[in-house]
Amino acid sequence: MQVQAITKNVRMSAQKMREVVRQIQGLPALQAQAVLKVIPRKSARFVAKTLSSAIANAENNNGAKPESLRVKEAVAGQATTMKRFTPKARGSAGPILKRNCHIKITVSDE
Repeated sequence: MQVQAITKNVRMSAQKMREVVRQIQGLPALQAQAVLKVIPRKSARFVAKTLSSAIANAENNNGAKPESLRVKEAVAGQATTMKRFTPKARGSAGPILKRNCHIKITVSDE
C-alpha cells in the first residue's frame, strides 16, 4: 500500500528543497519526522508538513499504523517561475527569477 501527499507551489527553489528531501528518503516515517525537527532550514518545515499529511492520509484512508510506515519516495520538483526585472546600468534591465517547487512524498508499509 502506497500513500502520497503533494504540496504545490512552495515559494522556494527546488534545489534548496532537494537538500532536505534527500535526507529523509528511505527512513521510517516517525524517524524522518524527528530528523526534520532538528534541521534548521525553512525548507524542513515545508517537508515536515507534507510528511505529516502523507502519514495522516495513510492512517485515515487506509488504516495504516504510523510505526509501520516508511518514506518510499520524497521528491522536490520545479514549479512555475515568476519573472521580475530590476533596473541595471545604462537603462537596461536584469532578470530576477522567483522560483517555486512542488513537494511529493510517498509512504508505504512494505
